[in-house]
Amino acid sequence: MRDQKTPADLLVGLDAADDAAVYLVGRDTAIVETLDFFPPIVDDAYASGAIGAANAMSDVYAMGGEVLFALNIAAWPEDAPLAQLERVFKGAIDKVAEAGGVIAGGHTVIDREPKYGLAVTGRVHPERMLLKSRLRAGDALWLTKPIGTGVLTTAHKNGQLDAADLASAIASMVTLNRAAAQAAVDAELHAATDVTCFGLVGHAYEMAEQSSVGVRIRASLVPLLPGARRQAEAGISFGGLERNRSYFDDGARVRFDDVDNTLRTLVLDPQTSGGLLVGVPSAHADAWQRACATRGVHPVRIGEVIAGNADVRVVP
Repeated sequence: MRDQKTPADLLVGLDAADDAAVYLVGRDTAIVETLDFFPPIVDDAYASGAIGAANAMSDVYAMGGEVLFALNIAAWPEDAPLAQLERVFKGAIDKVAEAGGVIAGGHTVIDREPKYGLAVTGRVHPERMLLKSRLRAGDALWLTKPIGTGVLTTAHKNGQLDAADLASAIASMVTLNRAAAQAAVDAELHAATDVTCFGLVGHAYEMAEQSSVGVRIRASLVPLLPGARRQAEAGISFGGLERNRSYFDDGARVRFDDVDNTLRTLVLDPQTSGGLLVGVPSAHADAWQRACATRGVHPVRIGEVIAGNADVRVVP
């Protein structure tokens, strides 16, 4: 696919694999396009739809954009109740409406395993995009949501998670990254990504690689969802986590310096609808914190960007 001719108006495509595609349609307007869908990770159908929608829209926010409309993408077992699918759709409709958008259509196929997500269309000012490739040495790294959804939802599937911890995880996953993206644009920042399937350090590595800088993360500062540490300490394991461990924990892409196994697991934990990882130059730090306070966002500073090789180093 990378051999195809790229039009000049495609500002972000496969050549610069970012969180979404961006296509210029006017001097001050570019279209942001993204797609994401996956099997349910919680039992409640309404929550599942809301999570799927928030997760799909997150890529628009990671680019600094706003949501315009979306299309449903659904797979549903032939013998499963359609009333449950309607609840999935309702959860998504409400979440997209919260984002200021609308679900304008979609497509459903029959499949043995249910799946749900959205194709999302948004817009962004081409000079205000947030990109993975714009980290610079001296930037501080801020994270806008706690992590741990992977270990928590896996524990839920295994019947090992209490109701309060599940509720906290769901509340985090259905929280839009809209306000965080608006704060980043307000503060005139330029570098961000959303933390999803590759985990915190995986997405930090993507930013480091594309920006040709080093990233240092202080594991003790990383915010965790309630119950996440306990599940990681119990040695929980699942496919997404082990794939991240195999690919990123290789001593080249990501290095760990005296970080205990629990925190090591959590920073590799694949997230669903995770927060934004944002690069903040020192000259913009006050503006960023003011914008976050105004918009009700509670980010945590977890590391810094340094000159050097494209890698991630995690320290205690």
